[in-house]
Amino acid sequence: MKNKKTSSFFTGLGISLLTVFATLSSGAHADETCMSPYMAKIIGQEDFVYVWTLGMPGVGDEQDKLVTVAVNPASDNYGKVVGSLSVGGRNEAHHSGFTDDRRYLWAGGLDTNKIFIFDVHSNPGKPTLHKVITDFVSKSGGVVGPHTTYALPGRMMITGLSNNKDHSGRTALVEYTNNGEYITTHWMPNDSDLRGATKSGVYAGGYGYDIRALPERNVMVTSSFTGWSNYMMDFGKMLSDPEAMKRFGNTVVIWDLHTRKPKKILDVPGAPLEIRCALGADNHYCFTTTALTSKIWLIYEDKAGEWQAKEVADIGDPAKIPLPVDISIQSDDNMLWVNTFMDGKTRGFDISDPHKPIQTYEKQIGAQVNMVSSSWDGKRLYYTTSLLANWDKKGEDNDQFLKLYSWDGKELKQQFAIDFIAAKLGRAHQMRFGAYSLYTAQTSDDHSASLVKN
Repeated sequence: MKNKKTSSFFTGLGISLLTVFATLSSGAHADETCMSPYMAKIIGQEDFVYVWTLGMPGVGDEQDKLVTVAVNPASDNYGKVVGSLSVGGRNEAHHSGFTDDRRYLWAGGLDTNKIFIFDVHSNPGKPTLHKVITDFVSKSGGVVGPHTTYALPGRMMITGLSNNKDHSGRTALVEYTNNGEYITTHWMPNDSDLRGATKSGVYAGGYGYDIRALPERNVMVTSSFTGWSNYMMDFGKMLSDPEAMKRFGNTVVIWDLHTRKPKKILDVPGAPLEIRCALGADNHYCFTTTALTSKIWLIYEDKAGEWQAKEVADIGDPAKIPLPVDISIQSDDNMLWVNTFMDGKTRGFDISDPHKPIQTYEKQIGAQVNMVSSSWDGKRLYYTTSLLANWDKKGEDNDQFLKLYSWDGKELKQQFAIDFIAAKLGRAHQMRFGAYSLYTAQTSDDHSASLVKN
């Protein structure tokens, strides 16, 4: 007889795969490009952008919130905030991710370690708070800082940034069911416990940050950042603290997707952050950027089937440390967008030869910029600004916005902008897309009007 956990796994797997296959067979054509390959896809134009937003002292209700913005040009509310759902207090809201069936959005708080699960399927224009996980640290065995929430079949894999023992960067992956039930913890390999992985270079610090899966290669890829003691510190103070500047990750880890075991530790010095993998069926490689050294790195499988990492391009002037943050890959695998926080710019790199990226475009987005999300058709790019509450710029340079740009292959043209401070919302961090087309129930008068206009 199968135990309850095993039975739950196969049930979740079956449902998830059916969802994915049904979606693919219906002819999915559009979706943000950085999401899990197991996830249901948006067909056509996205209707909403959900912005996970940090509460800000003296601004509105000062609470973290999920802000919903209508982004379908056919909508009467185009470019407007149509929902704001506060979650109580400030948790250092950071990243979010959908379950594989896209019915729920998981959003984490790096400080309080709470995970907020929003129902986005019952009424996509008005998400509701479905569940709050408050025992993440105790259940996981001491993991702190839930960062990336990533969809696997019937599962959510969460990357941690730290631990509750010493608040360093030693951390783990934490696995949950889609229903929010804890399954197990997978500790990152480090020098004291490589956990069976091969150390291919100098580093094995046990840091974590982002995660992506390449199912066709049975691979998961994770990157590394820094611990609670650094990311909750004032940015200027941290930069002037020599010991703090030593506490950053320098690795990318290759994992066995099925067994969840680390296989190889690659040296990628300088805090590799977001991972974005090529989308073509035969393109088995990913990109990451290093925040402290301003480089683009290629993570790729060589002709011998071995995973390697190599520096392939500079971002701006590395000597000025523009601090590359979020990146987004176009669906044709020919363009990589790279945001740099310190100078507030976005840069487009031609990656048609992934081993030789070439910058072909650059634009000022604001005084600071962090996240970028690209539509599947490559015609729309969304930008937000906040990095971390204690790392954002001060005074007039503290831009907090959501901006939408159209992209015609030559120029970014702004379509709308929402000032989150003027709107009393707070610090705009990560974006996720929503669409009525994902769900059978249509519950919005605005959606019905949009159908008529189309």
